[in-house]
Amino acid sequence: MDTVGDFLTIIRNANKAHKKSCTAQWSKIREGIAKILKDEGYVSEYEVRENNKGFKELELKLKYVQGAPAITAIKRESTPGRRVYYPYREIPRVLQGLGISILTTSKGILKDKEARQNKLGGELLCTVW
Repeated sequence: MDTVGDFLTIIRNANKAHKKSCTAQWSKIREGIAKILKDEGYVSEYEVRENNKGFKELELKLKYVQGAPAITAIKRESTPGRRVYYPYREIPRVLQGLGISILTTSKGILKDKEARQNKLGGELLCTVW
């Protein structure tokens, strides 16, 4: 099971269907990704709430710019079968800085720019543009 990959697929499918929002099960990694997507302007907001069975859910309100999704593409980089790690100097730039990479580091979930500034390498979870 690839929970991060499933989460990214939920977002990708909701974007292609022009949904206003999408929901997924909550986890710390998923919430960290959602926070970065909100901070970078790819998602208008996210909310953690409890469903009727008492489990936490993460609801993302998707953002559209003139009818087009703000997220052009979201791609899983590191998978359970092939983990991808980078030292901070080698973290790839997405579209020469127009997109972002999301990494999991020893200091939590960070975007590529923050990881470089803090000199932290880690596992490259996904790229967004």
